[in-house]
Amino acid sequence: MIPLGLFASWAVQQITLVMSPSIDAWAVRSNPGPITKGDLVMFKLSHPLAGPEPINVTKRALCMPSERISLIEKPSMIAPDAMDGWYYCDGKLLGVTKPYGRNGQKLDYWRPDNGLIKPGTIYVGSSHPSGFDSRYYGPVSIARLSRVVKVL
Repeated sequence: MIPLGLFASWAVQQITLVMSPSIDAWAVRSNPGPITKGDLVMFKLSHPLAGPEPINVTKRALCMPSERISLIEKPSMIAPDAMDGWYYCDGKLLGVTKPYGRNGQKLDYWRPDNGLIKPGTIYVGSSHPSGFDSRYYGPVSIARLSRVVKVL
């Protein structure tokens, strides 16, 4: 029983619970190696909407360095006085912004500089329409990302 208990204690330390409905995983573990498109990644997010302390965030790598990123702004279907940002990576729709968050706060969205994801950064996100991701804070430095794999 003692070896089983020690193994269980070690295994629990290797797993991180995912508290977001925007990712199709309940638990992930570190999976070292180069990050490729579609991989799950984890990083610490510091943003006023995330709260006063940095939080662990799990997203997918959706648009890689030097890939073409496009933003098309359209009148919002939710709020007639606002615009929504539609993001595409090499022509594939990544997601659409919302003008306001759950608590009614205005959501500003990221505007790409030159149409390419800059070297050393990755656009991260999910397919969830209410996900808080690169649509709002831009690409994330690869140095801040850890590759993870779904456990549950």
